[in-house]
Amino acid sequence: MKIFGKGGFWAKRGGFFSFLESHNTRLTFQRESNPYSMPVNRNALIRYKTIDKCLQNRYRRWTLNDLIEACSDALYEYEGITKGVSRRSVQADIQMMRSDKLGYNAPIIVVDRKYYTYEDPTYSITNIPLTDQDLGMLTEAVEFMKQFQGFSHFRGLDGMVQKLEDHIYSQKTQNKPAIDFEKNDNLKGLEHLDRLYQAIIQKRAIHITYQSFKARVESTFDFHPYLLKEYRNRWFILGVKKKGSNLLNLALDRIVRIEDTETWYQGDSGFNAAEYFKDAIGVSVSPGVHAEEVVLFATHKHAPYIITKPLHHSQQLLEKDAYGITFSLYVQHNFELEKEILAFGEGVRVISPERLKRRIKDRMEAAVENYQTDLRSRGLDIAANKLQHKGSSILNYVYTSREVRHIRRMLDKVLNNGGKRPHAERRLLQLIPSLKTVLFNKNLRRILHNIDEQAFLTKAIYFDKTPDANWFVNWHQDIPINVAEKKEVAGYSKWTAKDGVISVCPPEQICQNRFSIRIHLDDADAQNGALRILAGSHKKIFDDDEIRLIAENSLPVLCEVPSGGIHLMKPLILHASSKSQTQKRRRVIHLEFASVELEGELEWGERAGW
Repeated sequence: MKIFGKGGFWAKRGGFFSFLESHNTRLTFQRESNPYSMPVNRNALIRYKTIDKCLQNRYRRWTLNDLIEACSDALYEYEGITKGVSRRSVQADIQMMRSDKLGYNAPIIVVDRKYYTYEDPTYSITNIPLTDQDLGMLTEAVEFMKQFQGFSHFRGLDGMVQKLEDHIYSQKTQNKPAIDFEKNDNLKGLEHLDRLYQAIIQKRAIHITYQSFKARVESTFDFHPYLLKEYRNRWFILGVKKKGSNLLNLALDRIVRIEDTETWYQGDSGFNAAEYFKDAIGVSVSPGVHAEEVVLFATHKHAPYIITKPLHHSQQLLEKDAYGITFSLYVQHNFELEKEILAFGEGVRVISPERLKRRIKDRMEAAVENYQTDLRSRGLDIAANKLQHKGSSILNYVYTSREVRHIRRMLDKVLNNGGKRPHAERRLLQLIPSLKTVLFNKNLRRILHNIDEQAFLTKAIYFDKTPDANWFVNWHQDIPINVAEKKEVAGYSKWTAKDGVISVCPPEQICQNRFSIRIHLDDADAQNGALRILAGSHKKIFDDDEIRLIAENSLPVLCEVPSGGIHLMKPLILHASSKSQTQKRRRVIHLEFASVELEGELEWGERAGW
């Protein structure tokens, strides 16, 4: 077949687009064997689609007058026709849809001799399969497009041709498709594609309501669209808010709604898509940021995937040996670059630049922490049993490094006044209420639920042991509790008041229903003030002579806890600080919990749920 011969190109081009129109919109004439069949014009199509949409809505009962009114409204909206639709036209449309002249065979029935509906609730004229005539025209269109494969100007047709060929094959043979193209049917925002496309080609401004993932509330603005771009099955629209402003890249799945606007469209005379995306992977481009050389190493196992599918058009092979390959890219540092590198996991390592190297390293360490902080039920059960029987237990990786840094920043912001940090803050959560949400993360809530579902918070203290304050405590038991006010009650003794906090030593049975959690914000070891405990010493209250005797005749256990870990303790367990000559900073948040109320009229000084 000649493509560029006399009339050849245009004849085939006309046939191809006639097929697309007849199948997708059914706007063209469909010639049937019946010589009396009528052509389907645009107005008839609008009426068919309107009737179909009405009958699919089974939450309403549709009379003939209702359908006439709906069709009249649709014609006015789409074509500007104001004279409405006659009763006879809608009745003829229903009969046409019921027939097989257009291939619809619509199961339209009348209920109670008045209401129209589909007998099959799942039916729609948009779901009808391709006819043999459609398949023939589609085959012809594919053969036409295949002749353009290889021409540089028609490279974009390659994927389209394969998709169409596979669709024809599956329709003709009723077999499963031989090709499965990447797709995401549940992707949000695809409903905006056509309207945005029309706005670009018609050079019309639009009014967008948009909410990014980071924004708490949506924003609205006029927008002048220049380009639709797809990356990894996600669509983006590029444009500006006003002439001379920075180019914006909006994700379609974050567009809330699009409306018309009277704003005059600002053209894109200076925008060149190829030049704009030249130095970037993906769609995130920073116009003020220069591209830089990125040098990467890929292991022997992963090298073939990178060689056969380059990460960027600037990719250059620098070195190849038995261990792998070293290659370079000339790109901007953006989110998509990091994502490409991280996708290879341990298979790709950043050599330079140093900033990107640190960034990838930090993200990979954070990924490992996500698994380390995934506490297992068995581990929680063991920790709860050790707390009950030995009086002490340690759980590492309860908080990620990121959470620890966030807690530190919150503490420093409030407590670091003039560079003077308090050695202890006894009313921590009253001073920084927002800290509670961060401390009681998912892991801590699981731990508390595993130990005692009825427990509530009774005390929150912050200890900040700095290198210049190398103090330590001798063997003791944490007996005192905080109460709301001093009231003499039998069994409660040694009342004290400090920093506005009232403390008292309760009876032994109260202590048995308490436990504490020490959250470590720095590593605690023998050189940094880690606690020493005497396991099993939490069954009763000892006097000073008993404590001295037990300490002199027992072997202590050193409780080393890394940053982000916690130390579970019973309040009566004997413990002391480690003595060190090389003390570093050691920050600890001490939380106490109980599950019993106090006797008499006494109330806990700080009672809070979690």
